[in-house]
Amino acid sequence: MPELQLALRYVVFAAFAASALVALASWLVRTRRISPFGALGRTLRSASDPLIRPVETRLVRAGGNPAHAGWWLVVAVAAAGVLLVTLGNWLVETAYGVAGAFSAGPRAAIALAVVVAYKIIVVALVVRVLASWLGFFRYSRWLRPAYALTDWVVEPIRRVLPPTGGLDWSPLAAWLALWVLERLLLTIVVG
Repeated sequence: MPELQLALRYVVFAAFAASALVALASWLVRTRRISPFGALGRTLRSASDPLIRPVETRLVRAGGNPAHAGWWLVVAVAAAGVLLVTLGNWLVETAYGVAGAFSAGPRAAIALAVVVAYKIIVVALVVRVLASWLGFFRYSRWLRPAYALTDWVVEPIRRVLPPTGGLDWSPLAAWLALWVLERLLLTIVVG
């Protein structure tokens, strides 16, 4: 599996380098450092335009400057690459954990189930909080699962601990309660 992780990192780095070259080629032709009418300029445009055009379209719709499309492409590829590598590492770590837990017996499998459930609920809690900071709430199609996973712990705490000074402390208290619950369950299962 480490070979797969290494290969994924190389693929992500190659995609990042290619996006940087595409952005550079587009910039060189746009700023007329290379003549757009010469053979090299036409070649660079024909190579970079299929990747730059969709980004330009989204930038124009959002009110941005289409001249910055190349650099937005680089940023988007870098962010997607980081997410892809992180997801790959998580999948490999989870696969090793599952294999180790099931080879160690039923107590280890139950402990793994507790840890995985805790991680999933905490990620849903973080998504819920970050989305609320960005102005997305419960009825957004993408956030319904996060709210469904966390309402059972956040809402009772919110009734006891109301928002103070514009800050809602219930997600933090919910995370603390989940952490204590996870530790308690692991102590019971393993100990």
